[in-house]
Amino acid sequence: MNAIAAVTHPDPYPYYADLVAHRPLHRDDTLGLWIAAGAEAVRAVLTSDLCRVRPEAEPVPRPLLGSPAGDIFGQLVRMTDGPGHLPAKLAVSGHLGSMNPALIVQQGAACARRLGEELEPVRHADPLSDFAFRLPVYVVGSLLGFAPERLPELAAWTGDFVRGLSPAGTPEQIEEGKAAASHLAEVFGTLLGRPGLDPVVANRIGYLSQAYEATAGLIGNTIVALGRHDDLRERAGAERGFLTAVIREVVRHDPPVQNTRRFLARPGHVAGHDMRAGDTVLVVLAAANRDPAANSHPERFDPRRRERVAFTFGLGVHACPGETLATIVTQAGVEQLLASGLEPERLVETVSYRPSVNTRIPLFGRS
Repeated sequence: MNAIAAVTHPDPYPYYADLVAHRPLHRDDTLGLWIAAGAEAVRAVLTSDLCRVRPEAEPVPRPLLGSPAGDIFGQLVRMTDGPGHLPAKLAVSGHLGSMNPALIVQQGAACARRLGEELEPVRHADPLSDFAFRLPVYVVGSLLGFAPERLPELAAWTGDFVRGLSPAGTPEQIEEGKAAASHLAEVFGTLLGRPGLDPVVANRIGYLSQAYEATAGLIGNTIVALGRHDDLRERAGAERGFLTAVIREVVRHDPPVQNTRRFLARPGHVAGHDMRAGDTVLVVLAAANRDPAANSHPERFDPRRRERVAFTFGLGVHACPGETLATIVTQAGVEQLLASGLEPERLVETVSYRPSVNTRIPLFGRS
C-alpha cells in the first residue's frame, strides 16, 4: 500500500495509523512526493506561506489549457493563491453563508424525495451511487435558481466536468469535461445575467464541482457507518440530532476527501524539513484525523465526541466553506433513504470504492 492506493483500500486506517506513529512527514521516493500524515505536519503544511494549491509553473493543468474547463479552473478561488485570493474567498464564503439554512434543509428534503422517486435506490442498489452524486447538484442548483427540469442535465454536465478535471482522467474524459464546461458556462452566464466567463460564473460552477464528489462520498460513508455499527441506525431514528452527529463523526472517522496536495513555491523549512521549490506534498487529511494528538481514541467511532478535530474540509486560507451545506444535504439524503426502507447492514456486505486518487466514495453492489 501507499498513500494514494490507500484511498480506495477496504480499510486504509491501520496503514494511516502507522504513518502517523512512525512517518508523520517523510519523503516517498517511489511516489516522488512528500507525505504529511501527522496532525502537526498537516497543520504546518496547510498554513505554510511556502505551500501553494497549484505548482507555480502550472496554475492550470496543461491538458485543460485553452478550453472552457481550463478557463473555469483558473478562476476557481480554491485553486488560486496570491493577493487576489482573500477578497475572492470572502466573496464566495459570504455568498454561501448567506444561504438560509432552513431553505437548504427544505430544498434538501424535496430533492431527496424527488430523486428517491425517480431512481428507486432502495429497491435497486445500483442507482444508489447515482442518487448520492445527483443530490448535491440538485440541491445547490435549486438554491442558485435553476428550474427543476434543468437539474438532470446540470448533474450530468457536472459529473463530466469533474471527471475531466481528475489527474487520472482519460483523454476521452478530459474532452467530455471540456464540452461540459462549455455548457455549464453558458447556462450559468444566462442564469446570472453575466455573459462571458468571469470569476462569479466560474465559482458558482465551482459550488457544484466541489460538492459533487465530496458530498456523494459523505452520503456513502455515512451509510457504511450505519451498516457497520449496529446501534447507530436505531439511535438515529430515536434521538433528535443524532444523525447529524453521526455525519460529523464520519467526516473525521471515514472522510470522503482523504488527501489534498500542496506545492512548494520556493525553498524553505516546513514542519522541521527542508524542502525545495517545486516539491509536492501529499497532505493525508484522513490520517491526521486519526492522530491521537488531535483526537483521543481516534479509532473509536463516537458521534458524541467532544472537541472533535477534523482536517477533512481543510485549514487556513483554503479551508472549504461548504461543510455546513454538505452536512445538511447528506442528512437529507440519508434520511430519505432510511425512510424508504434502506438496510445499510446489507449494503456493506458488497461495498467497494470508486477509483480515485483522493476521494473515498463507496459503490454498493446488488444485495
